[in-house]
Amino acid sequence: MKRSVWPLVYEDLDRGQVVCTPELFGDVVLARRDVPASYHLCVTHDDAMQGVTLVARGEDLRPATDLHRLLQALMGWRTPTYVFHPLLCDAQGRRLSKRDGAASVREMRAAGMTPEAVRAMAVFAGCST
Repeated sequence: MKRSVWPLVYEDLDRGQVVCTPELFGDVVLARRDVPASYHLCVTHDDAMQGVTLVARGEDLRPATDLHRLLQALMGWRTPTYVFHPLLCDAQGRRLSKRDGAASVREMRAAGMTPEAVRAMAVFAGCST
């Protein structure tokens, strides 16, 4: 990919204006015969079609925002503001995620955790990516 003639930027609530470098991704697969569409294409499309103005994602997805910004520019979609939160980790330092079977907030509440306990866990369970 040739370097863009215009700077691709987005607004990050913590870092201010961020200049993107989507060319670092190289050739990205957006769809394949066995997978209808990539995460990147789906979330960018959904954000645009739903009129999302503020996107909150985990810190692990910050680098992908450069690619999302490129897709927005190519498709003529509005660029939302972004904010990134720390990941939550278990006692062993492993990130909590649905794909790894971590309990959802709904499941924690069903197991008897109070909202205060869930919030306290979120405050103290941050881990680095």
